[in-house]
Amino acid sequence: MIALVTGASRGIGAETARQLANAGYTVVVHYHRSRDAAETLAEEIGGWAIGADMGEFTQIDAMVEQIIERYGRIDLLVNNAGMALHGLYQCISDEEAMRLMQVNLGGAMHTAKKVLPHMLRLHQGNIVNVASVWGEIGAACEVHYSAAKAGIIGFTKALAKEVGPSGIRVNCVSPGVIDTDMNRMHDAETMQMLADETPLCRIGTPGEIADAILFLASERAAFMTGQILSVNGGFQI
Repeated sequence: MIALVTGASRGIGAETARQLANAGYTVVVHYHRSRDAAETLAEEIGGWAIGADMGEFTQIDAMVEQIIERYGRIDLLVNNAGMALHGLYQCISDEEAMRLMQVNLGGAMHTAKKVLPHMLRLHQGNIVNVASVWGEIGAACEVHYSAAKAGIIGFTKALAKEVGPSGIRVNCVSPGVIDTDMNRMHDAETMQMLADETPLCRIGTPGEIADAILFLASERAAFMTGQILSVNGGFQI
């Protein structure tokens, strides 16, 4: 089985790649800038590292074509790659906003579009998208990020309805506040406040999100599609 995990050089993506490899997948470790980390991880898990800018559709096309040329198929796509912007809505430039939407939403949608024909050919496949609790409830000073992740949730539900008859499942994991590089833009006081607002009184780990992704990718979730699995410690109930 072949899995493509985008944004897999670190954090949630890296932990997901490790768990999938342990479950028997050959994992394609996608990266944008962190080539050394991706190649080290790929060597560790017996996978393959490949680079692409998720905001550039031609690079996504080339990436998928190379994977198909090498392996002949993609059984699982984990759309994890993303970026964040923190600031007042009116202070974010149009260029910054468009870049975020292109990477977080457009990149995920286009990757799925390129992978789907190969899944449809086999009449089977699995797509797991990674959204965010902010896509469910919104976050001040992260308006564009929240909008993009809400888009991922809508994309998941709609695509699941469209490709379900072809034997392809599409689900989504919606993480709460997780200990990742992306969240390290917050200071310690903010992170403690977010932990205090979480009923389980702590920040989540990348491994806990990877567990949920692995579950949705497995046969244990064979009758699940179009679902949003919230892994947020009760932050949003």
